[in-house]
Order: sequence, then structure tokens, then C-alpha cells
Amino acid sequence: MKRRNYSPHTISDYMSTLKSFVLWLDVSVEEVTNKKIQEYIDVLLGQGLQPKTINCYLDSIRGFYGYLRNEEGIPTPNPVKRGYALRLPRPLPRYLRDEEVGRLFAVIKKPRDRAIFMLMLRCGLRLEEVANLTIGAMDLKQRKIIVAQGKGGKGRVVYISNDALDALVQYLRVRLSIRTKNLFLVEKGTYSGKGISARGIRKRMEYYAGKARLKVCCHQLRHTMATQLLNADADLVTIQDLLGHTRIKTTQRYCTVSNLKVQRDYFKAMEEVMRRSP
Repeated sequence: MKRRNYSPHTISDYMSTLKSFVLWLDVSVEEVTNKKIQEYIDVLLGQGLQPKTINCYLDSIRGFYGYLRNEEGIPTPNPVKRGYALRLPRPLPRYLRDEEVGRLFAVIKKPRDRAIFMLMLRCGLRLEEVANLTIGAMDLKQRKIIVAQGKGGKGRVVYISNDALDALVQYLRVRLSIRTKNLFLVEKGTYSGKGISARGIRKRMEYYAGKARLKVCCHQLRHTMATQLLNADADLVTIQDLLGHTRIKTTQRYCTVSNLKVQRDYFKAMEEVMRRSP
């Protein structure tokens, strides 16, 4: 995995799930059969794990047996068949209505937090991407941000709207004058002056969501941006580039929830149909 340049976080997750499997086994690794894997799936289901999590476990085990065969030369059949993966639900992306966006930002007064969540809403940045932002990634004159390490190690350029720019400028005016490359810093306590973590940002969102009496998470702001752009007739490929989606199918899921655009397209097309009808 290191040779393939997987992130340390991904490697750690794989090792953790593989360790759980090995500790559960009551036979040697070489003696594991398809039936044993099915038993393990039942155990994971009994623990209340979600299908997506169980599939991650199966990916780890499958990868390990591939490693034994290809790297260690141990001719052990892979007991995890492709068809063992659990079917996953495909819920539609959840986004905030305009009224809910207003309620949320009405309670966010702190300049740092307002800038953080405005970048998620207007630039479509993920939680980790915001936490990892550096001063050097910002180009306020050209109103763009270079996201050096997005999901999957992919970089991209996003642009800064007027209200997001205002929020950033307000924050930079009061930002602690510490020579730290991170853009967003912890402002109080033992870790004052250090870069704020993704967990710290998530906690701030939980606080504001409770204050605004909304059920909202950070990633919904990114969904909201995509839906709003689609409703404003932005091109699907443009939205794909801004969000950093590898496949256009991922972006197309927003077409399902973007009812305003569907509604406009429908009535516009039907007017043309009726105009041509005798």
C-alpha cells in the first residue's frame, strides 16, 4: 500500500480492520475458507456495523490474501469472493434550503468559524481540505484557492465568491499573528496557535447546528453548493471540476435532488411542445 502511495490514514484503517479479523479467527490464516468469511460477515452484522463498514473489512481481508499470494508466494486461495460485498443504499445528497442556510449563518458570529463554513458552502471544500488549508494556498487577488491534497491525493483549483472573500478577509484581520502555515488556527487553550483539526471543526458545526436548531453536518454545505450551482444552470462538468469528482456519475446524483432546475426545464420544454402542437 505504501508502494502505491496510499495515505497513512487509509493504511491505518486497513491494518485495524485486518487485526480485528485475525483476532477473531479460530483457525490459521491459511485455513480460512469461504464459509469462514460468511460466518465473519454474520458476526459483523450482529455487532450492528453498517454495510459500508463491513465492505471495508472485506476489502482489507481480500487485499491481505492478495498480498500473501503475490508478495509472499503463499499459494493460498483468496476466501473473499467479489460477490460477498453487501449491497449499499444510495441515499440522495442532503442539502440545506436557502432559509436553513440563513438560520445557520445567523448564529455563526466568530470570524474564524464563519470563514471555515463559508468556504465549505461557497467553494465546496471537504472537512479535511479546510483543516489542511495553508496560507500559501490562498490567492485573494485572483480569488482562488489551490487545494493541494484533496480526496485521493488529487489537487484542484476552486474559486472564492464575494461573501466567502469577505469572510476570509474579516478572519485574516483578527487571525493570530503566528508563523504557522495553517490558515485556520486554534484560538484558545493548550493548543492555541496550532492548526485546527477536522475533529475540532466538526465540533464547531455541532455547536452551531444545535444553536440554530438544525440537523446539519459539514458535508451538507458541500452538497448545498453543488445543488445551488445546478439550480443556477451551471454546467455539470464545471461542478464536477469544482468538487473534484473523478466520475461525472457522482456529480449527476445532484440532478435528482435539484428539483428547481428539473421543474424549469420541464415547463420550458412543455411550452415548446404545446407551441408546436396543432
